[in-house]
Amino acid sequence: MSITRRHFAGLGLSGLAAYRQGLAQQRKRPNILFLLPDQLRAQALGCMGDPNVKSPNIDLLAAQGLLMRNTIANTPVCCPARAIMLTGRYAHSNGMVANDLRLRESEVTIAEILKDAGYRTGFIGKWHLDGGPRLPGFVPPGPRRQGFEWWAANECSHAHFATHYFRDSDRPIPINKFEAEGWADLAIEFLRGSKSDPRPFFLTVQMGPPHDPYKAPPEYSRRYDPKKLILRPNYKPGPRVPDRAQLAEYYAMITAVDDQVGRILAVLDELSLAEDTIVLLSSDHGDMLGSHGQRLKRKPWEESIRVPGILRYPRRIKAGRTSDVLFAHVDFAPTLLSLCGVKPPASMQGTDLSKVITGESTAGPDSAFLQIFGPYHGDGTPGAWRGVRTSRYVYARFKDQPWVLYDLKEDPYEMKNLAADPAAGAIRRSMEAKLSEWMKKTGDSWSVNWSYPVEDNGRLYSGGTFYTVEEYLKSIGQAR
Repeated sequence: MSITRRHFAGLGLSGLAAYRQGLAQQRKRPNILFLLPDQLRAQALGCMGDPNVKSPNIDLLAAQGLLMRNTIANTPVCCPARAIMLTGRYAHSNGMVANDLRLRESEVTIAEILKDAGYRTGFIGKWHLDGGPRLPGFVPPGPRRQGFEWWAANECSHAHFATHYFRDSDRPIPINKFEAEGWADLAIEFLRGSKSDPRPFFLTVQMGPPHDPYKAPPEYSRRYDPKKLILRPNYKPGPRVPDRAQLAEYYAMITAVDDQVGRILAVLDELSLAEDTIVLLSSDHGDMLGSHGQRLKRKPWEESIRVPGILRYPRRIKAGRTSDVLFAHVDFAPTLLSLCGVKPPASMQGTDLSKVITGESTAGPDSAFLQIFGPYHGDGTPGAWRGVRTSRYVYARFKDQPWVLYDLKEDPYEMKNLAADPAAGAIRRSMEAKLSEWMKKTGDSWSVNWSYPVEDNGRLYSGGTFYTVEEYLKSIGQAR
């Protein structure tokens, strides 16, 4: 709600009272601060039991609110994950089935909905939803910003020590420091703007680290001795798999990010905004980091699909709670909207878990739906797969055959694949039925997949801008 001086003078007493009432209603709605470090797996935090990492600020955030231990990336790769979180719709529904496509302007996002509800919306960091060349990465004001009005972002750059951002012109503004600190500086600038803007805000800060390349500022790297790291039991060295030195740098980047999370949260306290601000900290996907001899993401293993899920909202969330309810990316938008008193649109496919978040219920989905639509040779993903994760089991299959089935209760590190075990036949059939149900319910089909390696070697973003894989393949005369 905004008003000019001329309109203000012409309101009259009744109009002025209505205007003030509208402002008061807006101020009753909570703020949202959504923190999204890139490629941060759930297991790599102190509050999740990691014995190596130093993450005191994130751990404190979890202690002050709710730790959702089973937070799941439905499509564990960057662009699809970000689109799912914004739209509350699965990748095949919102169209973002591959990295470096452009999210359709017609999609309805949480930012657009909150903006219409009177929120001040802000985006800081890595956008990665505009398609086309990643650099220089200017996204002009308008529909391609998907409802965000305050802007300090780039499309995608993993130059953690020499990146840049744009505001509303195509002039790049350099960040001459470790990028997490630069993004935090901008977040603090946005938060301080709340002093002069009475609207509630929705701010998301999407930092690049700890995404590879694995290199932290020296003062953080010195805190970790690679030789002293305790490796996960399922770690296997291999070609291109991160070694101890790279693992130490990954942890060091997390600690560097953690310090910036602390800076941002301190400003919320300073401005007396913490009580009425929902803070959600998560990530777009995890990182295999050598578990099962694998690297990066796009896999059905826990290190790839599980991400942090930490919520703090002092006015409504009791401190010190944990929950094992499944909380997937597709659930983020409807849940946050409901917590703000805004009805999620019917087009959103996720579950509103606001009552779970506030402790009024323990009932959540019985499973989470997982999807990858094609191969990526760059990280060893062999092809398209679908999967389902319950509280106890995870199952994934290719179109023509099962791939993995694990009992997470008896085998938390997924060391014994039961997919071909006759003794697990009943479990496999049950999980297969759940998967078929998810595909039918959401309108998914194996026909959405592709086999040509469209994501490898920068193919999708080096030759133009595309909304669909079909557009790209047609442009090069290639079949799926």
